[in-house]
Amino acid sequence: MNSILYSVCAAVNAAAFFYKLRVLRIDRSPAQWALCGNFLTPAVLFTVSIPAVWMATSDLVGVVNFSGIFTQSLATLLAVFQQIVLLHLTYEREVAWRKARPRLIGIGVVLIVMITLFISATHAHESPVDFAVETAQDSPAYLSIYVAAYVFNQIDVCRLCWQHALISPRPWLRRGLRLAALNLPAALVYGACRTADIVAGLFGITGHAWEPLVPFALLTATVCTTLGWTLPDWGPYLTATKHWAYRFYLRRRLTPLHQQITMHVPDPVLELARGDDLRTQLYRMVVEIRDAQWALRLWMTPDEESATRREGEALGLHGDGLLAFIEARQIQSAMHAKARGIGPLDRSITPRLAEPPDLAAELSFQRKIAHHFRQLPAVTAAGGTTPSAAPQEGNRI
Repeated sequence: MNSILYSVCAAVNAAAFFYKLRVLRIDRSPAQWALCGNFLTPAVLFTVSIPAVWMATSDLVGVVNFSGIFTQSLATLLAVFQQIVLLHLTYEREVAWRKARPRLIGIGVVLIVMITLFISATHAHESPVDFAVETAQDSPAYLSIYVAAYVFNQIDVCRLCWQHALISPRPWLRRGLRLAALNLPAALVYGACRTADIVAGLFGITGHAWEPLVPFALLTATVCTTLGWTLPDWGPYLTATKHWAYRFYLRRRLTPLHQQITMHVPDPVLELARGDDLRTQLYRMVVEIRDAQWALRLWMTPDEESATRREGEALGLHGDGLLAFIEARQIQSAMHAKARGIGPLDRSITPRLAEPPDLAAELSFQRKIAHHFRQLPAVTAAGGTTPSAAPQEGNRI
């Protein structure tokens, strides 16, 4: 089980490392270097933690359980990279390094103490699966220093993540830092397991009973951390995809209205250039619908507006929903009159009852017009109509 879970963790971090490595070609700031280290370190850590690699590494160095001190040193060192990134995101470079200096010194001292205690301890055999459990029995002081430093650093990183998330102007960076901070519960579970190992050792028992929790806690922590630190890079693609899907949806909703109204008033229609994106197509559709609606005002009557308003209110419509219902009926009535050859009637009619303040509001309002328009009989160029669904009572779209 450990081989599978640690392989997944290593692969996730290795993928993130190579993804971020390309950024160094254009940005070699301390934050970017530290961010690459933030992914490379756990990738190496989890790779060496795979039992087969663990054994091979210790054999290569010639020190029993060398892989244990190596991986736990990397776990301690990992916090350095995260703290450097967060401090450089929040402060100017000089201030960031000044605030990072005590952290670097502290972690350096911890590593020296850990190495000293590891060397002084006796390691009878390799422990690729339960190194921490065995160390709790043989050298509780070593494991205590490691766990204390690990938990302290994880809390510090979580605090820095939330601190910068409160002030960052970039939405996806804020989301990513909050997601990265969510690894703290899993890190605390890991720390609690290791603390329990130490306490159990004092009573002459081992922590093998809760050891299966450790790989899952590490997997949860590394997934949250990796996703959180990479979210600012791939999150904007989610936003772009969402916007594209919404524009595609709007174009489909507006197409029947656009086709009908421009069939009767074709002059506003401009030929789009090859390769125009969906946003441009949608914008042109909105403009052409409004221009054609304005041209059709000559076939609209005040009586039609008043009667339609009363009908809409009877159906329970109000606000923009009511205004969209009236505009849809006016458009349909004007197209019918024009198709039957009735001459222009009144140039004083204003066909637009609503004045949306921006393009987004205009799109939303035209979607409501299109909704009501689809429920009306279609008007043919010859002046006839084809049946369509009747408006539903209480429909407030």
